[in-house]
Amino acid sequence: MVLRKLVAGNWKMNGSLAALGELAAIREAADRNASVDVAICPPFTLIAAAVASQPGLTIGAQDCHADDKGAHTGCISAVMLREAGAKMVIVGHSERRADQHETDAEVHAKAEAAIRNGQIAIVCVGETEAERDAGRAVAIVEGQLDGSIPRAADGAQLVVAYEPVWAIGTGRTPSVADVAEMHAAIRTKLVSLLGSAGTGVRILYGGSVKPDNARELLSVADVDGALVGGASLTAAQFVPIIEGAAACA
Repeated sequence: MVLRKLVAGNWKMNGSLAALGELAAIREAADRNASVDVAICPPFTLIAAAVASQPGLTIGAQDCHADDKGAHTGCISAVMLREAGAKMVIVGHSERRADQHETDAEVHAKAEAAIRNGQIAIVCVGETEAERDAGRAVAIVEGQLDGSIPRAADGAQLVVAYEPVWAIGTGRTPSVADVAEMHAAIRTKLVSLLGSAGTGVRILYGGSVKPDNARELLSVADVDGALVGGASLTAAQFVPIIEGAAACA
């Protein structure tokens, strides 16, 4: 099955109201390359302003709480994100798994919360360098999928992003063969977890995706798009990735 490419930008803890000026050129690129889905996930404080600035561009969020409301100081719910205009929610990013010690069970609950509120959950999985060097990369990722993926989800509600942790922000990327092997393993696991619905779940690659390597990575089988970090902060860097995805669509 050939799936529609998705290029999603994760601004992480970067950006300001002034940075939203980049979105006009990104939206124009999305319009020109209509065969590709494009999204930007800015910090929570910018979501509503981003939606107002470019209503034709899909805006997402970088996390949500598993509960819709409650005594959770400093947290934000999928309900609140939906009200702000977020259409997607990234959950289980490796930086949150490492820095906030999020477990697979917590990621699973957050994904369910996003889906319950009509948003697409982008569930992140990936191995560390030590795990890959020990020959455990596929087993680690399969285990994360086991614990993190809601079993009732389908391709309209769920996206998986594979991020080799050791490649995020380092400029390093796995070989094309490594990416192909992992994405094939993820697809097989998704089918085992979700049945035929697993064939329709897009699998993004995330790990130092840049204009000069995007087209090669996006041409790999079962790479259905990219989760882009630093290169999504400016249109000059992000637009060529969108164009690379369109060339592979």
